[in-house]
Amino acid sequence: MPSILKNLLGTIETLLYLFHFFLMALLMMEISSYTSVGRDRNCFYFLLLTHTLLFSGSRCYSTSAVIWSLLGCLLLFHLYSNVHHKHGEGREVQLRVTNHPQLHELQQVEGEIIQLPPKGKRSPRAAKRRHKRVTPLVDEFLDEDSRLRHVFFPGNKSAIHPMRVTGNDSYYYYPGRIWLDTDGNPIQAHGGGILYDERSHTYYWYGEYKDGPTYHAHKRASARVDIIGVGCYSSKDLWSWKNEGIVLAAEESNVTHDLYKTNVLERPKVIYNEKIRKYVMWMHIDDANYTKASVGTAISDTPDGPFEYLGSQRPHGYESRDMTVFKDEDGVAYLIYSSEENNVLHIGPLTEDYLNVIPVMRRLFVGQRREAPAVFKHQGTYYMITSGCTGWAPNEALVHAAESILGPWETMGNPCVGGNKMFRIATFLAQSTFVLPLPGFPGSFIFMADRWNPANLRDSRYVWLPLIVEGPADHALEYSSGLPLWSRVSIYWHRKWRLPQGWSTFK
Repeated sequence: MPSILKNLLGTIETLLYLFHFFLMALLMMEISSYTSVGRDRNCFYFLLLTHTLLFSGSRCYSTSAVIWSLLGCLLLFHLYSNVHHKHGEGREVQLRVTNHPQLHELQQVEGEIIQLPPKGKRSPRAAKRRHKRVTPLVDEFLDEDSRLRHVFFPGNKSAIHPMRVTGNDSYYYYPGRIWLDTDGNPIQAHGGGILYDERSHTYYWYGEYKDGPTYHAHKRASARVDIIGVGCYSSKDLWSWKNEGIVLAAEESNVTHDLYKTNVLERPKVIYNEKIRKYVMWMHIDDANYTKASVGTAISDTPDGPFEYLGSQRPHGYESRDMTVFKDEDGVAYLIYSSEENNVLHIGPLTEDYLNVIPVMRRLFVGQRREAPAVFKHQGTYYMITSGCTGWAPNEALVHAAESILGPWETMGNPCVGGNKMFRIATFLAQSTFVLPLPGFPGSFIFMADRWNPANLRDSRYVWLPLIVEGPADHALEYSSGLPLWSRVSIYWHRKWRLPQGWSTFK
């Protein structure tokens, strides 16, 4: 190589090396300014030192070295731009770790050993199933004659009665056990959600009241219970719940009414509208054959009802089945619903009074068949947990993230931690319905799910578990913009757990 060209390459590589070093230093300072944990800063210092040594040892003044140096500079500049852009918006980078000492107990992973019966001793109905999406554990779970029935649905002797529990056993959650209200009756709030009422400083839990017989409308129909109404429970501590009654009741005589008892009312959610000073309920409305596929709305002056039913519609002109609503910090509310034969999720903002949708809609997860959406927000990032579409059978949850609630959304994988592999890919034998922020502990939430019992839907159980958002995600399954900076979302399995002490003081 001529000496002039060699000297030129050497000069260019030296300049790139200095620029490379400068970008690494900027990136390290930018991220470490957000990172509250020393070991994360040390990680970046180690990365910088290692990179510097490797780079300085490879200066051979070759064309390939210059090209690779240029590519490295471009990559670092892109990463720095993403991080700095988030900083300019006043948002915290999602590499931050929230290490609250009182949350350590919630993050202790518990195993779960469930011994399936030998094939020769399994129920004939369970042994004959060969559905490709159903694991042996789910197979056994769906069989009402299973020898493991008591494991999936513990009996009355283990029921949790908050008025009779004293001492150190108070305030513990037992996922899957019967949960009694303050009157000693099983809570009936399936597929529900929780509203925290600022005016009364009270939590209200709304859900499907299924205290009726389970039957099949016809031979090929799925299990169902006639509409009884929307149940409502109130609590100050999220553990002992008072039955406030049925706040939206079924229609007993008018067969053309949406709420006629043989129709379908599912997944009610309530949000408060400050402008009209009304509590607004959205719900899935359908007929017995699930062909109406609509959403219904109702309003009330008080959180404990009664709610006045306003009617139903197909939002944006599309069918709607599993759905939820999410109220953002700026007061804008959104409807998220499964549509297009459950092949696509739709999302769009509501009108200012929360009584209708506006003609803006985005299609999410096209062709992925996701349902049971539960949306929450942390440090400016939106997260959503969804389930697959397998009827009453539990399946694998996925968590998704986005910088804008309208997308693009990226899928991050299964958030379940603990138990065993079959337990995790079945979302602990439950399906998502809501995610509730835990006041006073940023990044901490309660994951609310239903363990459906298709043989006896009134006996479906609640699975509440701690959900923690912290640290960088292990990986993302999709990338639609830049490099992934999402935080890891983890749902920790516990047979017994309770909220951190002192959380109630932050209400």
